[in-house]
Amino acid sequence: MTMKMIDITGYGGPEVLHLAERPVPVAGVGELLIRVAASGVNRPDVLQRQGNYPVPPGASDILGLEVAGTIEQGDAQALAAAGFNLGDRVCALVAGGGYAEFCVAPIAQCLPTPAGLSDVEAASLPETFFTVWSNMMDRARLQPGETVLIQGGSSGIGVTAIQLAKLAGAQVLVTAGSDEKCAACLALGADAAINYKTQDFQQETKRLTEGQGVDVILDIVAGSYVAKEVQCLKEDGRLVIISLQGGSKSEFNAGLVLRRRLTITGSTLRPRPVAFKAAIAQACLKEVWPALAAKRIKPVIYGTFAAADVALAHRLMESSQHVGKIVLTWN
Repeated sequence: MTMKMIDITGYGGPEVLHLAERPVPVAGVGELLIRVAASGVNRPDVLQRQGNYPVPPGASDILGLEVAGTIEQGDAQALAAAGFNLGDRVCALVAGGGYAEFCVAPIAQCLPTPAGLSDVEAASLPETFFTVWSNMMDRARLQPGETVLIQGGSSGIGVTAIQLAKLAGAQVLVTAGSDEKCAACLALGADAAINYKTQDFQQETKRLTEGQGVDVILDIVAGSYVAKEVQCLKEDGRLVIISLQGGSKSEFNAGLVLRRRLTITGSTLRPRPVAFKAAIAQACLKEVWPALAAKRIKPVIYGTFAAADVALAHRLMESSQHVGKIVLTWN
């Protein structure tokens, strides 16, 4: 049995992506097979297409880190233990294989589609919600009443982080690249938005916090931003780096790190073991999924594309014109 999937003719621009066919994968022990209705598009997909994001050992070489659809088959014992049945609607975080009509996922990384959400909405959740929860809530330990600065507030990560931070009772500052994007962030609940193209985010952060600085920074830029971010943190502040869009090399005032007892940390989720991601899944199921079902927070979908138009989706991702998530659909 074969399936349609997105193949890469070679590393390069969006034009290397094309529709192809492969055998349907087989679910192993502790796994299930999802009939995919929708696949999330993320920045790491672009990096992998360019040859800058190696596939972890054992993962599918097919692009795609999150999917939504229905359970087609799976490990019966593990399915029962997880409370799943064949035909259930689920979304899943995967280490690869998401751009396809069928995708194998560890059962522990699957969650029921939140009540009231479409497959497109559900497909936009796992990558960003798992990443933000793991980094902003677990690593940075964001607490009620604290202030967080979210870099790239209109990105898929950003729109998720704004909502989770507000859900946690934090004060939220964001940066974004246009007045329109800043307005979109404010509409999602951000308390203040800084247009980094017309304002200096370090000066504005200090002004908005009356010189105090912020407790937590969630950074998708790194590079030259780190020096300014260290200046923006108050005592015992935590900087979490989760992407390197501005480059991997940074210089900063290490004296401030000592005097203010700052923590600079970061992580990447894709190569982490299933058990680690399973713990995040359970935390999201308990703390976030009820809020999604109650519409206290929501998926933010900027655009959907038929799978055959994947190159257009990647061009949009690279343009950074979008606010929120981009999703592929399979018929």
